[in-house]
Amino acid sequence: MAGAERLRIATYNVEWFNALFDEDGRLLADGAPSARHQIRRAEQAGALGIVFTALDADAVMVIEAPDTGSRRSSVRALETFAATFGLRTRRAVTGFMSETEQEITLLYDPDRLTARHDPRGDPVGKKGSRDAPRFDSTFRYDLNADAAPELIRFSKPPLELAVTTAAGRTLRLIGVHAKSKAPHGARSPAEITRLSIENRRKQLAECIWLRARVADHLARGEDLIVLGDFNDGPGLDAYEKLFGHSGVEIVLGLDVPPEAQMYDPHAAMAQAGRMNLAPTTARFWLHPQQRYFEALLDFIMVSPRLAETRPAWRIWHPWNDPACLNTAELHEALLQASDHFPVTLDLTWPRDKT
Repeated sequence: MAGAERLRIATYNVEWFNALFDEDGRLLADGAPSARHQIRRAEQAGALGIVFTALDADAVMVIEAPDTGSRRSSVRALETFAATFGLRTRRAVTGFMSETEQEITLLYDPDRLTARHDPRGDPVGKKGSRDAPRFDSTFRYDLNADAAPELIRFSKPPLELAVTTAAGRTLRLIGVHAKSKAPHGARSPAEITRLSIENRRKQLAECIWLRARVADHLARGEDLIVLGDFNDGPGLDAYEKLFGHSGVEIVLGLDVPPEAQMYDPHAAMAQAGRMNLAPTTARFWLHPQQRYFEALLDFIMVSPRLAETRPAWRIWHPWNDPACLNTAELHEALLQASDHFPVTLDLTWPRDKT
C-alpha cells in the first residue's frame, strides 16, 4: 500500500531468560549450562539473537523477561541483550514488578514508536475491589460461587502501555502472562485434580479482571492489542467443561456484541473445533509419557477497528512454518531458544488516516 505505515508487533515467551544474565545485567554467553535442558548459555543466547534478528519486529512483548529486583533490572538486561546482537529493538520498558523471577517487558525500536508504562484502574488496599482495580492491586471475585469473594492478585501483573507510532498513531498494549494451571507440587491423583481446578479458577479470575479492562478501553474507542502467554486456550483441557469457557474466550468476549469483541485468528480456529487444524505456539517435554506435547498458549488479540485493517498473524513454528522449517539456522535456533515460539502481528494503515 503506497504511503502506508507498517508496524510489526511480536510476543515471545523466552524460557529462563533471567538465567542468562548476572546481577549487573551482563549477558552470560558462556559454556556453562543454561536453565534449559541440555543447552548451554552461549547456545541459548546465540539462538535468541538469531530469532530476534529474524523477527525484525518493531516491538517485542517479552514474556518471562529477566528479573527486576534489588539489584537486577529487566530493562538493563534486555537493552544489553539488544546491544550485544545489534538489534534495532534497543529500548525496553517494564511495569509493576513480578513476584517471580519473570517480568513482562517490551523491547522496542525507538525510531518506530515510543512506549510508556501507563496503568489504568484505581490502586486499592489489601481488601481489594470488585471493580477491576489497577493490576498491582487486589481483585475481589467469587471463584467458588459461595457468596464469599476470594482475593485475587496477579503474580505477574499485566504490562499496560501507551504507544505512539512514528506517524503519530496511538495504541494501547497490554502484555499478559496468566497463571499456569499446572498442578505443581501435587503428589497424588486427588491433589492433581484439586490443584488443577484451583489453578484454573484463579486463571479464569485473572482473565475476568483483564476482560473488564479490555471492555473499558473499547468503550473509550481506543485501539487495543492484548498479547502474551495465557496458559490457556479453547479446548485445551478437560476442566474447561467444568467452567464453560476458557480464559482466552473470556478475554476475547464471546458473549458480547461484535463491537466489544477482540479477535485472534488462531483462537478462532480452536473455537471452531477444527482441532486437527489448530495451530500451536509451545512445545513441552512430558517426562512420564516420554514425548513432546504442543499447545496453543500465546495470542495477539486486536480490537475491532484494528481487525478491520486486515492484519497478518504468524506463528514462527520451527516445523509448521515453511520459512522457519527451510531455514536451517533459524529452525535450530527456535528449538534452542525457548519452549515457546514467537507470534507476530503485521499492521498496515494508510498514513493519511488516524
